[in-house]
Formats: sequence, structure tokens, C-alpha cells
Amino acid sequence: MKTQTGYYGETEYNPSDLIVVAEGFFGFPELKQFLPLRLDEDNDSLLLMQSVENSQVAFVVIAPTILCPDYSPVLTEEDLSALDTDDCNELSYYAVCVIKDNYLEDTVNLKCPLAINPKTKAARQVILENTDYGYRHKLNTFSSITKKNTRQE
Repeated sequence: MKTQTGYYGETEYNPSDLIVVAEGFFGFPELKQFLPLRLDEDNDSLLLMQSVENSQVAFVVIAPTILCPDYSPVLTEEDLSALDTDDCNELSYYAVCVIKDNYLEDTVNLKCPLAINPKTKAARQVILENTDYGYRHKLNTFSSITKKNTRQE
């Protein structure tokens, strides 16, 4: 199959490559199928989640442990059930980045990561409860962030 992307032009993929976000990303509930495209060919810690249903929509996501090594989300039973697992550690996590014109203003959302079951390719954007992770961490501040001091809303 093929899809059009804003960054890579026309891209071929297999349906088995798709990540299915059953409820969509927040604000985009109608878009469910995303093709993960590596922004660095040799590394999957920074991805472009390209919608195959709307070529104008793509999300830049980053593995939060790259920025915050002790990042350890705890999901609700409902979230775990929706992802067909009972162990948070079996999932992969990606934080949504907000890219601004001025790169010094770029932010990442650690409070609402995309949780992916790598076995089933099912995904869900979750809201972490009882955590100090915030919605808008500036990317240029991560060298000083600790688990105790991560709230920047």
C-alpha cells in the first residue's frame, strides 16, 4: 500500500506496519491508523506518526526515557485492558512533541504519552494519574529535570 506524507512524499507500507490508535490521538478521534516513520534511520526513539487516513496529519513523538531516564508511567486497569496487557513494562511509550517556529519553545507532553503494545500494534494515548509529569515540558530544560521536579503546566 502507499500513503502520501508531508515529509517523505509517497511512502510504501504493509498494513502490518500500522499502529492502530483505537480512540485516536486527543483531538483527532476519527484518525485511527498511523504509520510510524523514523526521523533517524538507525533509531526509533524519535518518530513521525503519519496518519494514513489524512496525509495532512502527523505527530512527532519521542521516547520519553531519552529525555527523562527515570520516566515510569503507571497506567490504569482500563488502559492496560484496552492494550491487551496487564503489565506497564510490556508497553512502549512515546511523548507527543509540539514543534514551534522557534525551536527553543518546543515542548513535550509527558502526562499523556502514547502507549503501544508492540506485540499487537494497538495503541492508546493515556492520561497518567497521580504523577508530577506535566503537559508542556520545554525540550531545552531536560538536562535539569528530575522525577521530583517535572511539573511545568
